Amino acid sequence: MADTAAAPPAEQFELFRSWYAGLAEIKPQFAAGPFLARQTAWSFGRLTLTHLSTSAVSYAWQSLRNPTIDSWCVHLMLSRLQQRPDPGIVGLSLRSLAEPFEGRSEHSDHIALFVPRNLQIVQSPGMVLRDRARQLLVEYLVLLCHALPSLGGADMAHIDAATTSLLAACLAPSRDHAVEARRPIEAAIMSRASRIIGERLADPALTPELICREIGVSRSRLYRIFEPIGGISTYIRRERLRKTRNALENSIDKRAISSIAEQWGFWDPSTYSRMFKKEFGVSPSDARAGGVRGILPGRPTSATTLRDLLFSNY
Repeated sequence: MADTAAAPPAEQFELFRSWYAGLAEIKPQFAAGPFLARQTAWSFGRLTLTHLSTSAVSYAWQSLRNPTIDSWCVHLMLSRLQQRPDPGIVGLSLRSLAEPFEGRSEHSDHIALFVPRNLQIVQSPGMVLRDRARQLLVEYLVLLCHALPSLGGADMAHIDAATTSLLAACLAPSRDHAVEARRPIEAAIMSRASRIIGERLADPALTPELICREIGVSRSRLYRIFEPIGGISTYIRRERLRKTRNALENSIDKRAISSIAEQWGFWDPSTYSRMFKKEFGVSPSDARAGGVRGILPGRPTSATTLRDLLFSNY
């Protein structure tokens, strides 16, 4: 990560300019003074993603006559990414570093995806992204910036192929490709949300809003993804009920049923008992009795879809 904060205020903008040496010319559009900027870069395979956050002051950029790198750049300009899970989108553009370009920034955050020309994903800077494809690409880039800091080496090995495939699908003039590209994005969001839920299931503060902030997606987006399995709140409730069931079936756990229920956020015994029986087909006391006898009650078979059933067994 590069940060101008460590430099003297009078030298901060020059340090910022040096980050783009050989790529573009950066010119200030403000009076001399401090310029705070922070840039993080991730490389996966042959792709590079950068997230730049700067002071809310104006500066201009333009292409070089003889750039040292010939790559495509998918550039997303937006409002504060770190402070908003659903940042305002200022603009999405596709440009070649080898061809003339110029622009001006008065906004604080930028995401840039650099793609080598010889990957042949992009054929022309004049390619027009359809609305659906544009929305997919924006959502993916924002999600990627939020996700990359917490991903390990095993995860990073798959990011290159996934990003390349999605970019190709978004640039291809096919609605079917765009629909297909949405699926891995939604699967990734659901996977990260499920992981957060699993880690914080006993936390009373666990809410859809908290999950949105952790992942970096809008509330409507999260609700839409979990809708096929009954919604995000239903999923959290099922996971908590499953935890209580596991405890009740454990013959070593001698705690009162009410204590187990309260550990996982069920404070009213009658409401808990009713939800438990609806979910598993038996009462909490029957589940405990079955666990003591070594006869575990069967799971419900009323799931509306295979996906619903698999998530109930997650």
